[in-house]
Amino acid sequence: MTGALDGILVVALEQAVAAPLCSCRLADAGARVIKIERPEGDFARHYDAAAHGESAYFVWLNRGKESLVLDIKEPEDAALLGRMIERADVFIQNLTPGAAARAGFDPAALRRRHPRLVTCSITGYGDSGPYRNMKAYDLLIQAETGLAAITGPPEAPGRVGVSVSDIAAGLDAYAAILEALFRRERTGAGDHVAVSLFDATAEWMAVPLIFQDCTGKAPARVGLAHPSIAPYGAFATGDGKAIVIAIQNEREWARLCGEILGDGALARDARFSDVARRVANRPVLDGLIAAVFARHDRAALGERLAAAGIAFGNLNSVADFTQHPQLRRVEIATPSGPVSVPSPPARPSGGAKFGAVPALGAHSTALRREFGL
Repeated sequence: MTGALDGILVVALEQAVAAPLCSCRLADAGARVIKIERPEGDFARHYDAAAHGESAYFVWLNRGKESLVLDIKEPEDAALLGRMIERADVFIQNLTPGAAARAGFDPAALRRRHPRLVTCSITGYGDSGPYRNMKAYDLLIQAETGLAAITGPPEAPGRVGVSVSDIAAGLDAYAAILEALFRRERTGAGDHVAVSLFDATAEWMAVPLIFQDCTGKAPARVGLAHPSIAPYGAFATGDGKAIVIAIQNEREWARLCGEILGDGALARDARFSDVARRVANRPVLDGLIAAVFARHDRAALGERLAAAGIAFGNLNSVADFTQHPQLRRVEIATPSGPVSVPSPPARPSGGAKFGAVPALGAHSTALRREFGL
């Protein structure tokens, strides 16, 4: 079995989440990824020790890579990195804006010397603009883009519980690098890809931004409800659990009333006869639904909802999720033992092979020999 990117060499001067996610996807596709780390290692190695002593973040993002420790402020190490880039197809870096150039690895200069090279820079706010030099971490970007303002219950803004800004930027970078490699096959020329966490998250905020610009009002923060659709949200069941329903059209609304709530006439009630009226009367509507749902346990109610063709999902804890029958996992080797992680979402017809998570500097000796003078 060969990967789509077999033969592609990626050199990644990376840390944290966004760039490692991008290069992890490239490694999954068969590329050879050499991860450049400081002597103390990528700081994501030290975020936690949840995975048998390894960082959960690092294990998730760094399978299938080779780890090389370099101090690029040292001339010999900088020269070694330069020789690796000479042979590379892709160079990824997510240092602070301007840092790569100051170290002698300006993407534009690299592409002038190596016209087929694809370079990728991932930053917080981009290489220009008034926020160019601002430090940027995931929560800060969620706050700056207004994402936190529309997340959580009405009482206070909230953080999305995973690093969505980093993830968005990493996946955007991955897609753009693939486009650049495909373009190179046609033209013979490399390209530069610039992605920022801010831009990646801003693109996800298109709907709230359109609401703000066109109506003068952003969608309200409504917790597990939907700001413009009802009924749509979580309701407690009689066994102390909860189930989420999502009614998207009038046909589903009529079926919910007749087959689940036991009152077909409710669908024609003037208070609930279309989605705008249901949203306006959400407290009364939610109360009616809650009273019915509280009389059933979650499993039995789920069977009835499924039979009626109503969209629903269980409000699961992470403990529930670990046992989910739909969860696909892969086992990844780490320096401290195997760790089970969710399988990447894409499913190549020929299957996929996932490499091990490297110990810090595990490949330094071999790589210095391979790329040294």
